Amino acid sequence: MSTTTAGRPPRVITGRTVLIYFISFFGVIFAMNFVMIRFAVSSFSGVETESSYKAGLTFKNDVAAAHAQDALHWSVEANVQRGESSSILITARDAKALAVSGLTAQVRLGHPTDKRNDVTVDFVETSTGQFRSLTPLPEGRWDLVIDLKRGDDVVFRSKSRIAL
Repeated sequence: MSTTTAGRPPRVITGRTVLIYFISFFGVIFAMNFVMIRFAVSSFSGVETESSYKAGLTFKNDVAAAHAQDALHWSVEANVQRGESSSILITARDAKALAVSGLTAQVRLGHPTDKRNDVTVDFVETSTGQFRSLTPLPEGRWDLVIDLKRGDDVVFRSKSRIAL
C-alpha cells in the first residue's frame, strides 16, 4: 500500500529536516518556559519573611506575647458587614465581659499571597472597646490582622481569613 498522493513524489527526510524540527521543538519549549517563569517571578516573589534570621531572633518574644495575650482571657470579635458600604466592627471585652478601655486599633487587610497588595484600614473608637472601620473595604479574600494597642505596646493580636 502506498502513502504517496498521486502526482507528488515522496518527501525525503534529510539530516537538515530533522535538525530544523529538533531545534524548533526545543525552541518552543524553552520560549514557553521562559515566559512562564517570567510571569511567576514577577507576580509573586515567594518571600514571606524578609529575614528568617531576624524572625528567629524574635521568636521567643512572639511566644511570650502569645502567652501574655492568652492570660488576659479577652474576647475580641470582628463583625463584617457586607453590602454597598461594607465595614468591620470590632468589639473587645475582658474576662468579665466588660468593654476594654484605653485601646487603639491598628487593622490591616493582608493579601493571602502577595504582601504588596496589603491594605491598612483606619478605625475609629465608637464607644469604649468598640471600633468601626472608616476606609472603604476592597472585595476579595483577605487576612484580617487586628492589633489592639495600649500606648506603643501591642496587647492583643488576631489574624483570621475573611471574604468581603
